[in-house]
Amino acid sequence: MEGRQKRSREEDSEEPCKPTVSICVPDSILSNAQSFELRTYLVGQIARAAAIYNIEEIVVLKDAHSSKDSQRKLDYTAFFIRNLEYVVRDRQETPQYLRKTLFPMHPDLKYSGLLNPLDTPHHLRADEWSKYREGVTVERPMKAEAGSWVNIGLRSVRTTQDIQVDMKLLPRTRVTVQLRKDDKDSRRHAGLKGKIVSAGKPRRHRYWGYTTRIAESITAALSQGPYEEGYDLLLGTSDRGEPLPSSLPSARHALLVFGGLAGLEDILDSDESTTLKDPCQLFHYYLNLCPSQGTRTIRTEEAVLIALATLSPLLGR
Repeated sequence: MEGRQKRSREEDSEEPCKPTVSICVPDSILSNAQSFELRTYLVGQIARAAAIYNIEEIVVLKDAHSSKDSQRKLDYTAFFIRNLEYVVRDRQETPQYLRKTLFPMHPDLKYSGLLNPLDTPHHLRADEWSKYREGVTVERPMKAEAGSWVNIGLRSVRTTQDIQVDMKLLPRTRVTVQLRKDDKDSRRHAGLKGKIVSAGKPRRHRYWGYTTRIAESITAALSQGPYEEGYDLLLGTSDRGEPLPSSLPSARHALLVFGGLAGLEDILDSDESTTLKDPCQLFHYYLNLCPSQGTRTIRTEEAVLIALATLSPLLGR
């Protein structure tokens, strides 16, 4: 993953920053799927759950127990991130019209057709108007002082048109473009112009997808987030956790952490970055969100949906 700047609460501020919720899942959950097809679909389940509940960040935790698949030599972390980034590129999910440009063929993406569409607000149709659109710069002649051409997937008459933006950038650069309100009624005509804005600006108006991050350890997952203030509410999940309280403290940036096949206790026990062995010491709350489960275990992709459905009202989502 490329490095990213910490996101300030006042970045492109037009209104107070909305609370964010992040989730962290270990890459080892892929070892519970027996084929490439099932692994791909599992990643898609996590992505869909995150999009449904407006999750701003998915952290993929490297689990020491399963860094490599013993039979296929599969790098679980890379597979997880690559498939998330097929519906994500550095900052947020990749709209369909950008995928061919941004994603070269790769074996990990062989079954990407199994991924259900996220259909988030910034996955815009070719004839759908929005003040902001995701785009990619294209290699097309233009005077240096005039800026760049960008494909934003907006159809003009019968073909998808490129628009002119105010910055000179290298081809194949992912950008967020703000269009002029006055162009809404003339979008089927040539000559549309826009300006490059930060990826965080549209988030102040609507859900604009999730970001991704790799964490080398549980402590890195908790401490190396993209926010200057850090996470101010850390929630762990386990069948050994405490009952959910009637309320949770308000938080600017909450992080919800899930265990793998053997739970968070097993992940923490093998984590050399900390001497702590009790997960309760890492989190503000260590919760059992399905205390009356009828099965011996709950799969992580199931736990994600259960947890987000349960916690979203308490987190002000």
